[in-house]
Amino acid sequence: MLKIILPTIMLIPTALLSPKKFLWTNTTTYSLLIATLSLQWLLPSHYPHKNMTPWTGIDQISSPLLVLSCWLLPLMIVASQNHLQHEPPTRKRIFITTLITIQPFILLAFASTELMLFYISFEATLIPTLILITRWGNQPERLSAGIYLLFYTLTSSLPLLVAMLYLHMQIGTLHLTMVKLTHPPLNNSWTGLLSSLALLMAFMVKAPLYGLHLWLPKAHVEAPIAGSMLFAALLLELGGYGIMRVTLLMSPTSNHLYYPFIILALWGALMTSSICLRQTDLKSLIAYSSVSHMGLVIAASMIQTHWAFSGAMLLMISHGLTSSMLFCLANTNYERTRSRILILTRGLQPLLPLMATWWLLANLTNMALPPTTNLMAELTIMIALFNWSTPTIILTGIATLLTASYTLFMLLMTQRGTMPTHITSIQNSTTREHLLMSLHILPMLLLIMKPNLISGILA
Repeated sequence: MLKIILPTIMLIPTALLSPKKFLWTNTTTYSLLIATLSLQWLLPSHYPHKNMTPWTGIDQISSPLLVLSCWLLPLMIVASQNHLQHEPPTRKRIFITTLITIQPFILLAFASTELMLFYISFEATLIPTLILITRWGNQPERLSAGIYLLFYTLTSSLPLLVAMLYLHMQIGTLHLTMVKLTHPPLNNSWTGLLSSLALLMAFMVKAPLYGLHLWLPKAHVEAPIAGSMLFAALLLELGGYGIMRVTLLMSPTSNHLYYPFIILALWGALMTSSICLRQTDLKSLIAYSSVSHMGLVIAASMIQTHWAFSGAMLLMISHGLTSSMLFCLANTNYERTRSRILILTRGLQPLLPLMATWWLLANLTNMALPPTTNLMAELTIMIALFNWSTPTIILTGIATLLTASYTLFMLLMTQRGTMPTHITSIQNSTTREHLLMSLHILPMLLLIMKPNLISGILA
């Protein structure tokens, strides 16, 4: 664990002390090296936890997410280059340092085996993301987006802290392996119900559950490209991961507590997919599609069967890569046309034919075309839900149909149609952008060959 966390922390002095002309080269190369090194975590182990220390450990649930978070850091740095090219060198250094600061917290959150450490690192990710949105966002509304994010997260996470302290008082430890052995004495009383609700609520806001999702489109639209990638690929997954960890700790007696969450999650998947069909803003559309995908993850995590967990893991990793790639593509369009409104950025295929290929690939994976891992994930979750309750097939079926509809709508609106008259000349696509897209699509294509690396099932 330390051989990844320490080099990641050492990236901060690298970013601050690198010569001006080597700033991007040094940070990108170094972070890619860390990302390559982290791939060893994917090697299957037959121990429940590997790399165990008193506070951290890696198991089948956390290893894919840890590798994903290491993989995305160099991609965020590469994606931000054009956005920051006119900034003074000091601002560039601070931006890269902020991105790097989030990384150790995310790694600690995914790897911690002690609930209090998990809570601290889970909350600590909030500060650098706030700085990213409020300092480097695009519009003046970025401050209100930051306030939305702050208050939603704080309001939901304080009850989580209280519930954890209550658990500690009951059991005497917050170490995950110990808590699993001594099932918390939560009974059907109000205390049990409220503490279960408090444990879940913080992650439901982070994931986000439909109804608690209002901060997400706002934050996505206002954030710079690195912020959007961070939200889509890591912070939402942090919510899903928290739900998977916490539901395992709760006693099955509070089972009736899950029904409203599952209903809301599936209904939300349906509603947000419908909202996507009426969006005019490209970034907002991709943000709402994230909510609908995470709805399936929440519903699956709530059932707590092996199939459901496996499907949720697959979907979180696939969604992380896919929606991060879609945000990068939306950003390339925005950098050229200076607009995110779909009607004003139509018909870009004849001008940027290679970008249109990346758009097609990203959209096909988003709509879960076979043989992508997105399809494997959605099918696994659907089967798990159907097994749990037959009528859910109606909701999941309609949600899948709507996902395909809005994905095609997004593809046709950006690539086809008559070009607006105000676009007279457009900058060519660069090697940096193609590298960025290929580093997103490559893991997706490789995982098709061996999905059990990320499905949480022992090989």
